Formats: sequence, structure tokens, C-alpha cells
Amino acid sequence: MSNAANVTTGKRRVDGGIYFAPAGTTLPTDASTALASAFKNLGYVSEDGVTNSLSKETTEIKEWGGDTVDTVLTAQNDTFQFTLIESLNVDTLKAIYGNDNVTEASGAITITVNASEAPSGVYVIDMAQKGGKLKRIVIPNGKVSELGDIVYKADEAVGYDVTVSAALDASGNTHYEYISA
Repeated sequence: MSNAANVTTGKRRVDGGIYFAPAGTTLPTDASTALASAFKNLGYVSEDGVTNSLSKETTEIKEWGGDTVDTVLTAQNDTFQFTLIESLNVDTLKAIYGNDNVTEASGAITITVNASEAPSGVYVIDMAQKGGKLKRIVIPNGKVSELGDIVYKADEAVGYDVTVSAALDASGNTHYEYISA
């Protein structure tokens, strides 16, 4: 039977949003336990929120007469897209450009842009849902794989439109989702 109580939305929790930690950081295993100090808050996300795209490619196996007898999974791509709008947040910049490419001294920030790859690490997306439920998405092996245009305009926030690709972890999973009771 359908139940309207099971319909929900997702928005930033008061205490968080999106966090990044170096690869190898211990993963959280529920929706509400405090994150380890290695996790850095990447600040506000634009009003568009977070989009998770899980695309699968398959191949049909046909028998001699041309009928499909099986369908096998040949590829899967798990990505998360969001726009980080705290463009003066050093932790945000390091997650995008890498620790070695961002320095801060006496409040001044220097960003070196080059062809080096973005760092792989652990991403955590914390959100609040209807009825006081908390949801946490844990990406154990994520990396910024795409960076959209950066627009500098007087009437909108400078934002980093990023796509994080979730690669397989040691257990063969790309991400985990936890919802509180």
C-alpha cells in the first residue's frame, strides 16, 4: 500500500553538508555519528542541491534465433554533481585543486592551476529529511572528475560546479547510504 509518510526531500543539515577527507580515513557507518576530525566541511552548496547519477550499461545476449536470453551488466558509472559556493573556503579549494596547489598565508590564498589530478578521498554528504530523519551518503573513493565553468558575475555567487566520480572501494562498492531511525 502507498504511504505518503515515505515521501521525503533532502536538504543540508544544520551541522553540515558535504565533507572531504584524505583517502584511507575511517569511514562512518551510520547517519548520525560525528565525523572524524580529518573530514573538512566544504561549505555551502548551491540551491540546486546534489544530483546522484547511477548509469548502467548492459549487453543483451541473444540466442541463435535472435531472441534475448539474458542481459549482462558491462559497465556502471556512479557520480555526484553539486556546486560548491564557498569559493574562499581553503578546504573547498584543496578538494578541487589538490593540497599541493592551494596555500594560505596570513589570510591570502594562492591557487596553482595545472594538469595534476584532483585528489582521491572520502566524501560524505549529510542531509536532513522529512520527519527529522538524517541521511548520510559515504563515497569511500571519490575524486573530482569534472569541473564546470567558473562564472564571475556581480549578481551571483562564484561557484565550483563539480562532478565527483565514485570508484570501487576494497569491497567492490561505490557508495553507501545510511538513514537514521
